[in-house]
Amino acid sequence: MSVRNLKDKSKNPWLCECYPQGREGKRIRKRFSTKGEATTFERFTMREIEEKPWLAQKTDNRRLLDILKLWWCLHGHSVKTGKQTYNIIKIFIQKIDNPLAIKFTAQDYLHYRSTRQSHHSTRPNIVIAAATHNIELKSLRAMFNLLIKYNEWKLENPLKNIQLMRSSERELAFLSKEQIPLFLDKVANDKSPLSNEILIAIKICLSTGARIGEALSLNHSNITHQKLIFTDTKSKKNRSVPISSMLYDEIINVSPKAGNIFTVSYYACWECVRRALPPHVPKGQATHILRHTFASYFMINGGNILVLQRILGHSKIDQTMAYAHFSPDHLMEAVRLNPLT
Repeated sequence: MSVRNLKDKSKNPWLCECYPQGREGKRIRKRFSTKGEATTFERFTMREIEEKPWLAQKTDNRRLLDILKLWWCLHGHSVKTGKQTYNIIKIFIQKIDNPLAIKFTAQDYLHYRSTRQSHHSTRPNIVIAAATHNIELKSLRAMFNLLIKYNEWKLENPLKNIQLMRSSERELAFLSKEQIPLFLDKVANDKSPLSNEILIAIKICLSTGARIGEALSLNHSNITHQKLIFTDTKSKKNRSVPISSMLYDEIINVSPKAGNIFTVSYYACWECVRRALPPHVPKGQATHILRHTFASYFMINGGNILVLQRILGHSKIDQTMAYAHFSPDHLMEAVRLNPLT
């Protein structure tokens, strides 16, 4: 107890013993004649620290890399994209020479961003996209926010007032109905020894909107009553999507035994898809175009945007709204209400 009676028959038997800076900090001891005085002193001392937190702060000698490792231990290791985020922040810290965390400022980040060069040794002169800058900023900001939430960082988030860089909305390319059979035919005749598996994985993506990684991680236990249950998802939430009896039979035929359905690697699948795609597909959308194609035609054919959100597994409707303009009724009021009508 912080206030206790020593019962030593002295004039001041009541002892107040407290640690305003925590157990590792300075100890304060003072004796009083009554319990009320001791309790009042304790409250005053602790309240002063709460109202003037700088009085309790010890010098924080942690460097940014120490902060990053703490974030990893507390949170990063449990997030699906945690390792990727860790590496992004680690490279940034190395580039600015791992300063003391308490001395890291918004200006340090802004100066780094203004002179940022590619981290790719083979492509050092490529222009850094706004999205790349924003990913770095979001990752750093989220790291500080989490440590503040867990009371592991006492200062403000040094990056809280920095705005994201604006960029043009990214084009979400998709395959036309004429291109889809040509694309599937190229995959079926590809030089890859596992092109038959890749073809089925692609059909799963085109039929359900699944990411290629989600399709490749399917197990026989994930197929039930002509539905696919995706478990290894980006959001870590399971979702179930119906499939046709024809696709169900194709999946069973390619892998009749229990266990994993696919043996092909993600990279081999990506290479095959990249070779088969038409040239209009933007860079960086090789396998994701399958998901875009499903979502685009879902809306073109009159699908509900909220249902699409559930099928794709988006946590926020904002992500799904990227496909809203494909709906045949999207903003049709412009035709009916314009001044020339």
